[in-house]
Amino acid sequence: MKELKLLQNLYSQDLETRKNWYSHVAEAYNRLRPGYSPEIIDGAVKIAQLPPKATILELGCGPGNATLAFAKLGFSMKCLEPSLAACNLAKQNCKMYPLVEIQPTTFEEWELEPEKFDAVLAATSFHWINPEFGNFKISQALRNNGCLILLWNMTPQPEYEVYLSFQEVYQKYAPFLDRYEDIQTQKDIVQSLGQKAIDSGKFQDLVSQQIVCKVNYSVDDFLLLLSTYTPYLKLEIKTRNNLFAGLREKIENNYGGNIQITYVSAFQVARKYEA
Repeated sequence: MKELKLLQNLYSQDLETRKNWYSHVAEAYNRLRPGYSPEIIDGAVKIAQLPPKATILELGCGPGNATLAFAKLGFSMKCLEPSLAACNLAKQNCKMYPLVEIQPTTFEEWELEPEKFDAVLAATSFHWINPEFGNFKISQALRNNGCLILLWNMTPQPEYEVYLSFQEVYQKYAPFLDRYEDIQTQKDIVQSLGQKAIDSGKFQDLVSQQIVCKVNYSVDDFLLLLSTYTPYLKLEIKTRNNLFAGLREKIENNYGGNIQITYVSAFQVARKYEA
């Protein structure tokens, strides 16, 4: 929940700040952020009842973590990504798919194409969209009976016993980051995010599916992965370096230089509201 509050503070910042938010960690984001399993992708496509030649508008595609999965299914995609660095990576990753167009722009700046898309996709990016206008603009972009598809990979968490061993490091350097999201907490957060779309009055019939994923990381990759998340991006460089040095020492001395993380992955599909 704290991360969502941090992001809400960015709504009021200038677009240039938001455009460059992930730029210097785009390569790490591309390499280390988890993708979305076939179970999640297939479930979303099935519930949304996407036709074989569906057109999809993707909001904040990043380097294409979810884009590729939909491109491989043959869909026509227009993907918006404000970070130029991430945009270039997405173009490179999707170069084999001519039906995918990557545009370096924010959703706010994008010129609306009314009722053109069978689905609007947001893969761990819906929380960046300002709800005051975003849900309305999304609904305008959708055709009648079109769907909003939300994908989520929640913030990776170490096993609870490992987290407890990290606490003294967080308390020393970044006590406001000393929190643990268990599986139920992450499921509740996902549900609340989807409910925000329903509460806007622009969507209905929310369907969700969640799975629990586990991934192993080396200490180097784990710390680089953390550096791609908003709370860590907001840290002063010296504070982040001290925090990561402390975590590295714990992982190398106690866990052999490797760590397993757990997170909730989910899809949510809601249909455009028709009065």
